[in-house]
Amino acid sequence: MLSKRIIACLDVRDGKLAKSIKFKNTIDIGDPVEKAEEYYDDGLDELVFYDITASSDRRNIMLDVVEAVAEKIYIPFSVGGGIRTVEDANKLLWAGAEKINLNSAAVERPALIEECAHAIGNQNVVLSMDILKVEASREFPSGYEIVINGGRTATGIDALDWALQGELLGAGELVVNSIDADGTREGYEITLTRMISEAVSLPVIASGGAGTPEHLYEVLTEGKADAALVASMLHYGDYTVSGLKKWLHDKGLKVRLNY
Repeated sequence: MLSKRIIACLDVRDGKLAKSIKFKNTIDIGDPVEKAEEYYDDGLDELVFYDITASSDRRNIMLDVVEAVAEKIYIPFSVGGGIRTVEDANKLLWAGAEKINLNSAAVERPALIEECAHAIGNQNVVLSMDILKVEASREFPSGYEIVINGGRTATGIDALDWALQGELLGAGELVVNSIDADGTREGYEITLTRMISEAVSLPVIASGGAGTPEHLYEVLTEGKADAALVASMLHYGDYTVSGLKKWLHDKGLKVRLNY
């Protein structure tokens, strides 16, 4: 059995660490480079960096921030936001990222997943999905819809259908981000995470809603996620990476400890 992973998410806007609730009321809360180094030193398994306005602003990711983070950490590091071409993906790898996260641009042009997987390898291509709960219908049989551009644009695409298509096109990993839970710190969307985890053969990262160690345990067991993405509970200093790992280990989950 593979170890469960804890992944810290750095949402970055204009070079600053930012946080929002349900993708609204975004505020700046610190320096992403400092936080990345702090979490790395405390035993973080992986780091995800999202330039949260790159897609909506139709611009490229700030490579200088990516390079600054990559100089400080030596763990898997993935980057997303504003990736529209294989050239964009390669620039991020040259800047120090190990994986690239596709989201809005892949929905607008699904062939981008296949192109990137062919160019840099499936294992380096992560499909991030921002998902909103809707009423189940013929259009949305799963009861969940994909949204893009930082949650601003509805797509009419069923979330489960998109997850399956992403796997077929060559994504190596999925991020399942619930907008309804995002930033609330009230727990992950377990039903959504489990549904997608059971439908695909790819590793699934649960995202949105982490607030307590119990939430991580729940999504990694009942939700069947391979990894739990955390943000607010670390950024505001309520918990540490090492403390969360010890708690999960004591509960019987296999995690990578620092000792």
